[in-house]
Amino acid sequence: MEASTALSRIGLAGLAVMGQNLALNIADKGFPISVYNRTTSKVDETIDRAHQEAALSDHMEPGDAIIDGGNEWYENTERRIKEVNEKGILYLGMGVSGGEEGARNGPSLMPGGSHQAYLNVQDILHKVAAQVEDGPCVTYIGEGGSGNFVKMVHNGIEYGDMQLISEAYDVLKNVGGLSNSELAEIFAEWNRGELESFLVEITADIFKVKDDGGDGELVDKILDKTGMKGTGKWTVQQAAELSVAAPTIAASLDCRYLSGLKEERENAAKALKEAGLKEETGSVVMTGVDKKRLIDDVRQALYASKICSYAQGMNLLRAKSNEKGWNLNMGELARIWKGGCIIRAVFLDRIKQAYVRNPNLASLVVDPDFAREMVQRQAAWRRVVGLAISAGISTPGMCASLSYFDTYRRSRLPANLVQAQRDLFGAHTYERIDRPGAFHTEWTKLARKTDAGVGAFN
Repeated sequence: MEASTALSRIGLAGLAVMGQNLALNIADKGFPISVYNRTTSKVDETIDRAHQEAALSDHMEPGDAIIDGGNEWYENTERRIKEVNEKGILYLGMGVSGGEEGARNGPSLMPGGSHQAYLNVQDILHKVAAQVEDGPCVTYIGEGGSGNFVKMVHNGIEYGDMQLISEAYDVLKNVGGLSNSELAEIFAEWNRGELESFLVEITADIFKVKDDGGDGELVDKILDKTGMKGTGKWTVQQAAELSVAAPTIAASLDCRYLSGLKEERENAAKALKEAGLKEETGSVVMTGVDKKRLIDDVRQALYASKICSYAQGMNLLRAKSNEKGWNLNMGELARIWKGGCIIRAVFLDRIKQAYVRNPNLASLVVDPDFAREMVQRQAAWRRVVGLAISAGISTPGMCASLSYFDTYRRSRLPANLVQAQRDLFGAHTYERIDRPGAFHTEWTKLARKTDAGVGAFN
């Protein structure tokens, strides 16, 4: 296929896996595109692929809009918008999710920044994005760095999702004693129901792959150290900045840090064994466990935990939207995540519907549909967490989700005692439940007076 001689509508710089596949996707949809990379071999490789797969032009005319499709820190995008604005250039910071396959065949796109820049390329983005029954998986997110911020939180939710799935695997394998082939069947079955999602689907596939360098399956030969690029850390930092609880996402980040301490963990296992800890807890299948019930309980625990993780991410987005005046449409965000992206899942449509019913929904866990499901699943959820704790298997994501649910659903917490402590040592004052105003008490003086009174009485 000859390269097009038409003037390029768009130019793409950076031809690593995502850039290369996105360029081919754009060309495939009939839009003339020019590509650039700092190393020419990548350009040649892309053009070679284009001759086989798509029409790609090597002619580029400078446009008036820059689109940054990387995982950029949102404040950098806001700074660049101001810098190029002075020169009359438009700028979009666009989150792109879907990995290699998504970039080539249809990703989820999250463009934010100049609305005019979005309108200029809207036709391209609508065709390039993943297509679901209610439209392309792209929408104008909002002003400034909103597109990058939404992608960052998407990645934070992804961290939580992956951690929860790994915990489900850990419990099924080390408490239930399930083999990889059984796990492949279970995850494939789950992917036909309410847990249907990209991550559950690929997990089923992972368990099937044999190790071509030895016996057994490849997954068992992989070193248990998780890599990361930083977006999960940013998500947790932003949650703290905005005073939004995101314990499931934070737990998943902590687990990645702990996984990196491979040598320390091996030494700890040895030291604690010498200190009298019985045979490494969690490595032996528990006796008397009803496998069938365990599998169903873990399915329900995973689902309920995931709802909490998504709820935390959505609440973080809403808080930032309020702070920055972005006016994010929560239902529309759920819709564009239904296809193309890593966290795409069948229940995102139900999240969309929850926000359609109530755009000001305080939390997904109080949406009538999701609330009913949480209540139905909580007994199974508690059984799984309890069983894991007694077996010495850490389930920090599931525990964080359950604690989040249990804290959020209680109308009264022990925070009254914390406020009393703060008032005692720092005179921070407190409010009362029976009358308005701020109060301060001389706690120590009154406590000693009570002690003295008791002593005198005795």
